[in-house]
Order: sequence, then C-alpha cells, then structure tokens
Amino acid sequence: MAKKKSRIRKPKKTKEECYFCKEKKEPSFGDIQVLKRYLTERNKIIPRSRTGVCAGHQKDLSKNIKQARHLALLPFTAREI
Repeated sequence: MAKKKSRIRKPKKTKEECYFCKEKKEPSFGDIQVLKRYLTERNKIIPRSRTGVCAGHQKDLSKNIKQARHLALLPFTAREI
C-alpha cells in the first residue's frame, strides 16, 4: 500500500500595499535611494511578487532603473573585490 505524502502548506501572504500608491509618488530615475530599495546586492531588479509593488508601478520602476543605469547613476553589475 502506497503512503500518501503530506503537503506542507505555506502561509498566505498578506497583500502589501504598493509603496508608490501609498505615498502618491511616481518612480523617478533621479531618486536613487528609492530605486536602490528595489535592487538586490547583485543589482538585479527584485520581482513584483517580493516587493509588493503594483503592476503599473513595477513597469515604471524597471524603466527608471534601466534609465538610471544608462545615465551612470546606478551600476549595471555589482563590483567584485
């Protein structure tokens, strides 16, 4: 007789409100401190599922991060020592 595998249920995440909707701001490429909050230590853009940002602001956020990279305000990659 085969044993049933017990499934471990993950607790449901409470829906976090979008930072930009809450503050009534729009992401800007000039606001480096805010943009850095949405980058990993390797300077990858953190996905929407982990940050709690709404879809529209996530698109604007990624465009502004890429624009800041091209203007040399943010690095493309992390520096290795």
